[in-house]
Amino acid sequence: MATHALEIAGLFLGGVGMVGTVAVTVMPQWRVSAFIENNIVVFENFWEGLWMNCVRQANIRMQCKIYDSLLALSPDLQAARGLMCAASVMSFLAFMMAILGMKCTRCTGDNEKVKAHILLTAGIIFIITGMVVLIPVSWVANAIIRDFYNPIVNVAQKRELGEALYLGWTTALVLIVGGALFCCIFCCNEKSSSYRYSIPSHRTTQRSYHMEKKSPSVYSRSQPPSSS
Repeated sequence: MATHALEIAGLFLGGVGMVGTVAVTVMPQWRVSAFIENNIVVFENFWEGLWMNCVRQANIRMQCKIYDSLLALSPDLQAARGLMCAASVMSFLAFMMAILGMKCTRCTGDNEKVKAHILLTAGIIFIITGMVVLIPVSWVANAIIRDFYNPIVNVAQKRELGEALYLGWTTALVLIVGGALFCCIFCCNEKSSSYRYSIPSHRTTQRSYHMEKKSPSVYSRSQPPSSS
């Protein structure tokens, strides 16, 4: 029962992580406007994402433009685009594998050992996906903070951390926790199976005892009867 609850929790966290990964990939709020010093035009917000940049005016009108070329992006955004696309695919594969490895699923048969290994593989992929999400999000955040405190960078070009970065950190944590749950399920199943096979049952022990008691020993059979 506890293992089934862990499976449901791991699948839920994996699904949330998969949706969060796709959301972070498509969101334009990776870099947002920084209203500092002379840059206090608060009725315009500039957003920069992996695929487009947007301008929102007075919370009423928003215009977005897709990047004309990949080479026009900074190196951190270029790497983030590739890594987030890979993370989206990996999270989807891990989620589908986790569904196949559930005990309530009949597509893979009734072999519990096979399902346990499928869940372990899904958990490892979830953990790797969380690390893949964490790398570009932290990389872009580091570049934003470095440029923000760099006096050489123009004030109008300085940006702040966007909502997509905070969602990315949360998504990475959820993916890692979900993958860890699946790995814990595999370890629990291995321990229970090894304990089951190492300790004989009480019925088997009593049966073997009675058999030894009923069967005469070889030494008693070989002795001739004593003459009176």
